Formats: sequence, C-alpha cells, structure tokens
Amino acid sequence: MMDARRPVLIVGAGFAGAVHARLLAEAGYRVDVIDVRPHIAGNAYDHVDANGIRVHAYGPHLFHTKNRAVADWLRTYGTFVDYSHKVRALLPSGALAPLPINLDTVNMVFGTGYTTAEEVAAHLARVAVPIAAPANAAEYLYANIGRDLTDLFFRPYTKKMWQFDLEDMAAAVVKRIPLRSDRSDTYFADDEIQMMPRDGYTAVFERMFDHANIRVTLETAFDDAMLGDYGFCFNAMPIDVFYGHQEGELPYRSIRFHTRTATDAAPQAWSVTNFTDSGPLTRETRWDCLPHHIVTETGRRTVTAEEPCDYRDNGFERYYPVRTADNRFHDIYLKYKELAAKANPEMAFIGRCGTYQYLDMDQVINQSLASARRWLAERD
Repeated sequence: MMDARRPVLIVGAGFAGAVHARLLAEAGYRVDVIDVRPHIAGNAYDHVDANGIRVHAYGPHLFHTKNRAVADWLRTYGTFVDYSHKVRALLPSGALAPLPINLDTVNMVFGTGYTTAEEVAAHLARVAVPIAAPANAAEYLYANIGRDLTDLFFRPYTKKMWQFDLEDMAAAVVKRIPLRSDRSDTYFADDEIQMMPRDGYTAVFERMFDHANIRVTLETAFDDAMLGDYGFCFNAMPIDVFYGHQEGELPYRSIRFHTRTATDAAPQAWSVTNFTDSGPLTRETRWDCLPHHIVTETGRRTVTAEEPCDYRDNGFERYYPVRTADNRFHDIYLKYKELAAKANPEMAFIGRCGTYQYLDMDQVINQSLASARRWLAERD
C-alpha cells in the first residue's frame, strides 16, 4: 500500500517540478516545492508589462508536440489556442527570408525562380557535399543543404549561440531545425499540435500547484539539511552543483535580454526575427505578434532581443546545456548520473538541469509524467 505519511520535496517550480508535484499530490502525497527564484513556472514564466503586453521573461516559449496525450494533459490546466509559429531571418541584403529554409528561402538566396518542391530538392542535391556519415553539425548541414546555406543561416548563429564552430557541435543541435523544399513557412510544421495558453504560462502553473497537498515556497535555495524531513526528493537543480563539481563543471549558455518599447511597430505575420550577421544578437521577439499577448491596448509594443553569453557571466542563469560533437560534457554528466544512483537512492534528478538535456516543453512534461507514474507504481 502507498505510504503518504512522509512528504516529498521537489526542488524547482518549472515544468518538471510542477508535473511531479501535481501527480504525487493527486495520489495522496504531501509535497513541498521550493524554488530559488521569486516566481513559479521556471523558464516558462510570463507576465504583463507596463506596455500591456504579455512577455516571456526567459525568451519565447512555444508549445508544439506530436504527443497528443501530453497536450491533452496540459490542456486540463488552462485554455489553449492554436498558434503556428513563424520565423524570418534577416539577410545581409536586408531581405527577410522564411526560416526553416524552404522554397522561397532558396529563391531569395540563389536568385532562382523555383515553383515546385521537386525543383528545390534537386537544387539542394546538387549543392550538397557528399558526406556518408556526418560526424558533426557542419557535416550534417553540408550533406543536406550545401555550404552556402549552411554558412549563411547556421554558421554565424551557431558561433554566437554556443561559442563553438559548427564543426565542434553535435549534429543533434541542428537536426532540431527541419529543412524543407516546399513553401511551408511555419517553424514547427512537422508537429501535429501547436498551441499557446490564452492567459499565459504562469496561470497554467498556478492551476497545477493549486492542490491542498502542495505547498510552494519561493526564493528558497536547496540545502542538504532539508532532506531529513522528507521521504524522497525530486531535484531539478544542476546536478554538478549538487555534487560540488567533483566530477567537473557542466557548462551552459545563457541569454542577456535587451527589451525596448516601440511606438511605431507595424503589424507583421511573424513574431521572431533571426539575425544572420556576426553581431552579438541572435534573434528578436515581437510579443504582440503572439496570440492574446496584447492584454491592454496602450499603443506601445514590447520587443526583446537576445544576446547569448556564458552562464557564469549572467548570474549563473542556466538555459542551454552544451552538446559538443565529441560528447565531452555529456560524458561528465554520465559520471554524475552514476554517482547519484549510488550515493542518493532517495533522490531523482529531473528537468533540463538535473539531467543535462536540451529539452522542449513537451519532452519535459512527457518525461515527468512517466517519472512520477513510475515512482508511484513502485510504491503502490
């Protein structure tokens, strides 16, 4: 039988922590959630600013998935609206090209007049570099779209984002971005479900945490001394920090956000613009172009540009685990994973920082649902 007498500690009030907390609470466990930040929702936290615009504090969060079960579970905590995300890349000429690369992008870059996907596919096949087994991001892209498109759309962006060249990065980093030969110009066209919470992500988290068995305490850092009060701990803090970096440091890229107010922003059909130059900024978000993000009409629009940096240069704000072609940081993580299994059997590391993975929201939710259900089944 389930023993709900000893409470469970959850470190982190983002998606991983919230999903675990909700499932355990519904199963009868008392759950304490702590977070070092002054707000819930982790990196998905959003708020309405002085311009009456809903802003995502840690960059745009756009829910997309092929997993209907995950989407259905998430919908129980808020009203969601359909949203097809569009991105444009600012070219050196000043033109704005669809991204991911599609038929129109190819025509703009090469001055061609293709009208069919077959023509574009044939063009990409001609410019592709024959590489049978791509060993890194550069070789993967060269083998699929050739050097010109790779060096224009991916090389400067990757250097800014990761401080590594494409040759140093794992192919998985760029495989996340689809390559198309038709006119499809939505960023996540391959995902069946694309949606946004009508009232923002923070409101979704408020409903997740709204349970008599859940207590949330903010601005509270984890301390080992806490563990004595709990039967188990799900921990979303950086695993290398928990172990005092004894196996080495796990690096992250962070983002400095530069936000401005625009009073003359004309309507546009896309929300994010990527920069292909070698300057410090990677992309810019027009928040009013996302559905239901104009909460109060003031005539002002909020625009946020992103400047990647080392997490140590940004208050240790960790956003993106670094995935290199030689897997050297992943290998360090595996040492921590093995250490955790031996040294802390009453603790499970969860989420992006706990498992050192670059995860989309649906992946975090799916992993967390499986993790919580497995933990409960073992104690039933």
